[in-house]
Amino acid sequence: MSSTLLPPGGRTRLRLVTEGTRTGSARAGRPTRSDHARSAAARAAAARAATGRRVPGNQRPRRRPPRGPRRRALASSRRRLRMGVLVMALLLLVLAGRLTQLQGFNAATYARQAENQRMQEVTLPAVRGEITDRHGATLAQDVDARSIYANPSLIGDPAAVAEKLSPLVGQPKDTIEKRITRDPKLLFVYIARGLDPAVGAKVKKLELKGVGVLDERRRVYPNDTVGAGVIGYTRFGDNDLLVGNGGIELAYDGVLRGKDGISRLETDPAGREIPSAHNSEKAPVEGSNLRLTLDTDIQWEAQTAIADAVRENQASAGTIVIMNPRTGDILAMADSPGFDPNNVGAANTAALGNRTTAFAFEPGSVEKVIPMAAALDRGLITATTPVTVPPSIRRGGSPIGDSETHGTLQLTAAGVLAHSSNIGTVLISEKVGAAGLEATMRDFGLGQPTGLGFPGESGGQLAPSTKWSTSQAATIAYGQGMSVTALQMATVYATIANGGVRMTPRLVDAIGPSGGAMVPMPRAPGVRVVSEQTARTLSDMLEQVITTNGTAPAAAVPGYRVAGKTGTAYQIVPSCGCYYGKDGFSYVSSFFGYAPADNPRAVIAVVLDNPKGEHYGGLAAAPAFQKVMTFTLATLGVPPAGSAAPHLPLTQPGAADDAEATGQTTAGGAGGDAASPPGGSPTDAAGQGTSPAAGGSPPSG
Repeated sequence: MSSTLLPPGGRTRLRLVTEGTRTGSARAGRPTRSDHARSAAARAAAARAATGRRVPGNQRPRRRPPRGPRRRALASSRRRLRMGVLVMALLLLVLAGRLTQLQGFNAATYARQAENQRMQEVTLPAVRGEITDRHGATLAQDVDARSIYANPSLIGDPAAVAEKLSPLVGQPKDTIEKRITRDPKLLFVYIARGLDPAVGAKVKKLELKGVGVLDERRRVYPNDTVGAGVIGYTRFGDNDLLVGNGGIELAYDGVLRGKDGISRLETDPAGREIPSAHNSEKAPVEGSNLRLTLDTDIQWEAQTAIADAVRENQASAGTIVIMNPRTGDILAMADSPGFDPNNVGAANTAALGNRTTAFAFEPGSVEKVIPMAAALDRGLITATTPVTVPPSIRRGGSPIGDSETHGTLQLTAAGVLAHSSNIGTVLISEKVGAAGLEATMRDFGLGQPTGLGFPGESGGQLAPSTKWSTSQAATIAYGQGMSVTALQMATVYATIANGGVRMTPRLVDAIGPSGGAMVPMPRAPGVRVVSEQTARTLSDMLEQVITTNGTAPAAAVPGYRVAGKTGTAYQIVPSCGCYYGKDGFSYVSSFFGYAPADNPRAVIAVVLDNPKGEHYGGLAAAPAFQKVMTFTLATLGVPPAGSAAPHLPLTQPGAADDAEATGQTTAGGAGGDAASPPGGSPTDAAGQGTSPAAGGSPPSG
C-alpha cells in the first residue's frame, strides 16, 4: 500500500491505492489508462493548490507552456486513399464535362473545322479567250506555262541553288540569289514566271530542296508588236489569274476571262492529296473569243509607215488610223513608238497607251471641212461661191493672217479650202455663226468620245459657243482653240466619205465560244450629219487639195482619186500654256483623207507630234498617207478609179493664176502648209485666251 501526501494547506483529498488493485499493465511496469487519469488529476489539483498559496522568496511558480495545436498524422494510408479518390473523381468530372461540350454541344462546329483543315480549295483558272483579226489570224492566246518558286527557309545554300537555276530560267545567278536571300523568313517567293513547260520539267529533275514548280497560264501575242496598242496586254491579278490591263484585253476582260473552276480535295498534314478521300471539282468555263475588225497585214504596214515617218521627220511620236467609212470598222490603229506586249516590263510607259484615242491635239486646218460643211448644208455657199480674201483681218482685237503674205485674193470657196486660207475660212464661218458652227462640230462627233468604248478614250475639248470670245470664234474655225483625237477627226472625214452619214467606230466584229460559232456584234445605226449633196460637193472640193494647186500633191495615189486635207497646227507648250516656248514653236502635222474619192473604201488619218524636220502636213504626213493608202487599196482589192476627178475653179473668173494670186509655191507639195513666221492671236487648247508670246496667225494648213 502506498500513499501520496499532499501539502497540508491543500484541499485535496488523500487518495489511497492498494497494490492489489493494480492491473496487469501496472504490474508489468506499463502505465495504465487509470494511471494517466490519476496523474492528470493530481497535476490539476497541484495547480489549484499552488494558486492559493504564496511562494517564499523570489521564486515564482513554474507554469507549463501552452500546448500547440494537436497535429494529425499524415501517414495514414486510409486518408491518402480518400484524397486520391476525390482528386480522380474531380478529374473525371471535368473530363466528362469537356467531352459533353465537344461531342454534344459543339460537335458540328469542330467537325467543320477539322474538315476545313483537311479540305483544300484550288482555283482552276479558265482558259482566256483568243483574240483574232478579221480573217481569223491569232493576235492573242493563252498557253500552258510554268512558274518557279522557292521557300527560302528550306534552302541551305542559296548560291548553289541560284547557279543551277540560272541557265534554265534565263536569269543572272546574282538576281536569283538576291531573291532567295532577301528575307530568310519568307516561305514563298517567285523566281520566274511564264516559262515553257519543258523548263519546268528540267527544274523538277534537279530535285532542289526548297524549290518548286507550279502550273499556270500565260498570254502570248504571236505577232509581237503588231496591234499592241489596240490589243493591250495582261497582268497577274487576284489569285495569280490573268486579267486585262490595257486595250481590248481590258475593255473585254469579263468576256475573255470566262469563269474559273474550283477543285476541293482532302490532304494530309504535309499537303499531300488523300487518294481515298472524297474530292470534288467544278470545271472552269473557257472565255469567249473575240474577232476584231483589224486586218493584220494593213496593221503591219501602218505601223511600219508611221515608224518611218516619225524617224524621218524627227517627230516625238505619231499615229495612223484606218477606217472603212461605210461600216465604221477600224482596219488599223498604229502608234510610234510602240511596245511588245510579250515583254511589257521593258516597254516605255509612255508607249503603253493608244495615241489614236487618247492623244488630244489642236487639229489646225484639217478641221476647216466643218465650217465648209456647215455653210454648204445651210445653202450659204457653193463650191464656186466667190470669197474675197484680204491680206489680213482683225477679230477681237487680234490680227489673223494666212501662212503666206499676199494681197487681196479673189478665191472661190473651193479655192479657200484648197489653199487652206485661214482668212477665207473665218469669213465663211461667220456666215454660219458661232452657234451654228458649234452645232455642226458636235454633230460630227467632236467634244465627246466616239462611242468606240476604248479604255482611256478622250473626248477632246470644245467649249460651248456661248463662252467663245470673238477671237476664239475665229480661230476655232481653222482648228485652233479646241482639241480632238485622231479617231474623232477620222470619223469626220469618214462621214463625208459616207455621203454625210456618221457611223460609230467599231473594233470588235464578233464574239463566240471556243470552237463555236461567232456571233456578229450589232452595228449602231448611222446618223445623218449633212445631206448627201453637201457631202458630195465637199468631197469634190477636197479632191482639189491633192492637185498641184493644192497643199498635198504628195498624197496622190496613182490610178485612184484621192480626197483629203492637210493640217499644220501650233501645239501648246505645257510649261507656259502658250504656243511659243523656250525652244520655239511646236507643231502637230497631219493629213486626213480617203480613196477612191468616187467610191470611198478607206479613210486614213496620219498625225505627227512635234516633227523637227519638215513640219508641214503636206510634206511630213502626206507621204505616209500615200504609202499606206496604196497598200490598203491593193490589200482590199479595190479597182482603180472609174471616172475622172472633177476640176473646180479655185479663183474667181478673171482672177490671176492660182499660184501667182496666193504668192505660194507648190514645189515639194508645201502649198498652204508653208507657214511663215506667225504673228497673231492663237488661243490655247482650253480656249482661255491668247498667247502674247506667239504673235501672228497659226499656219494655214
